[in-house]
Amino acid sequence: MRSKIAIFLFSLSGISCSFTQVPPPEAIEPIPSERQLAWHDLEQYAFVHFTTNTFTEKEWGYGDEKPDIFNPTEMNTDQWVQTIKDAGLKGIVLTCKHHDGFCLWPSEYTDHSVKSSQWKDGKGDVVKDVRESCTKYDLKFGVYLSPWDRNRADYATPSYIEYYRNQLRELFGNYGPVFEMWFDGANGGDGFYGGANEKRRIGGATYYDWPNTIKLVREMEPNIVFFSDAGPDIRWCGNEKGYVGETNWCMISTDTIYAGKPRINALLNQGSEDGKQWIPAEVDVSIRLGWFYHPEEDSLVKTPEQLFDIYLSSVGRGANLILNIPPDQRGLLHENDVKSLQGWKKLVDEAFATNLALGCKTKASAKRGRSVQFAASNVVDGDKETYWATDDDILQGSLEFDFGKSQLVKYVLLQEYIRLGQRVRAFNVQIWKDNSWQEVDKATTIGYKRIIRLENPVETQKIRINIEDSRACPLISNIEIY
Repeated sequence: MRSKIAIFLFSLSGISCSFTQVPPPEAIEPIPSERQLAWHDLEQYAFVHFTTNTFTEKEWGYGDEKPDIFNPTEMNTDQWVQTIKDAGLKGIVLTCKHHDGFCLWPSEYTDHSVKSSQWKDGKGDVVKDVRESCTKYDLKFGVYLSPWDRNRADYATPSYIEYYRNQLRELFGNYGPVFEMWFDGANGGDGFYGGANEKRRIGGATYYDWPNTIKLVREMEPNIVFFSDAGPDIRWCGNEKGYVGETNWCMISTDTIYAGKPRINALLNQGSEDGKQWIPAEVDVSIRLGWFYHPEEDSLVKTPEQLFDIYLSSVGRGANLILNIPPDQRGLLHENDVKSLQGWKKLVDEAFATNLALGCKTKASAKRGRSVQFAASNVVDGDKETYWATDDDILQGSLEFDFGKSQLVKYVLLQEYIRLGQRVRAFNVQIWKDNSWQEVDKATTIGYKRIIRLENPVETQKIRINIEDSRACPLISNIEIY
């Protein structure tokens, strides 16, 4: 009897690892804010470029376009939004005003807007229509308001900044909620400028007084994320081709970076392991060659296979994807674009239909404090708030998956628990073949999400993920195998 009591007390003392509460790892700075975490979860959404350029065949309007040229004959924003949602995208960012200065809503601060067009006899409001369609189909709504305005006579003077802020007040006051605000890096150059027809230059680092503009918007929309070349919430990926770096850190230091600064593309593409701020990358790319609709590009729409490759090199490398889908002169998404989007969605659904990791046996080389709190099974439980972790002084480790029988493997998906920072520097994927472990791929960063596509799909019963190096003890929240 005495021995049974002793065993019971021994277990209660905390020595038994099953009952021990092990403290979680300390965060490694910087870490994402709650609004950034919500943004990460969106993964992909649409860009919609639409303005007078759609009718003039320009990419950048000069600012002297007559408002009457804007006249979509079959405008249907429900068609846009339903198509975009069916493609698996989670929101829309609309070009409410591009560089030409034409406003897609009836702004009280300028006549250069839809209210001066023949469309709906000047009674139309594209922003309102898109906002209402997003609400109807449960998509997020975002706005692009170009800082550069080639129409305004006062551009490059202090009064223009107040004009710009007044329009932000209109958009956020009348069309919210807004999940993302897009600031373009194109600023200053030749333009109409109220008839001056000249080049104007601005100091990109100071002219717009971004801190106060951002503060103004944040007061109206506390949970919004801001995009520009370097944030403050999300950064440009450094190109418009559809990819972020194979090494992609969510961190960067903004001390010397500002919108339009030259020679920073490589840094934006990869981020910085020792960056001081959490500013993850967004990949912006168009389904067509241009950003606005041009009839001669109807046969040049990206194929479903090209879009799938873009998905893997953006979302599959820890960035978010913003895919531009421009309406045509009818005010509809063109049939070729719609067909390509449908084909892309089918490819994604087929590739990631059956997660082989669900229900398979898992084991780890080590677990934090030898506690079930941080067991290997956490990476396949479907709960993004649980994770596998090692002790603080262990920067490597492995996770093994046994399917019980041979399976064809094409993709391996990994996610870190980024609430506590991005950590993994390098990892590899091995398969069990001929009674030994054989490496089939390797990569660097993971971050919010990493998808490894095996160039040569393999038949195997077991897979092992080896974390080779980390900034701190690795925290892996999810692994899926397809």
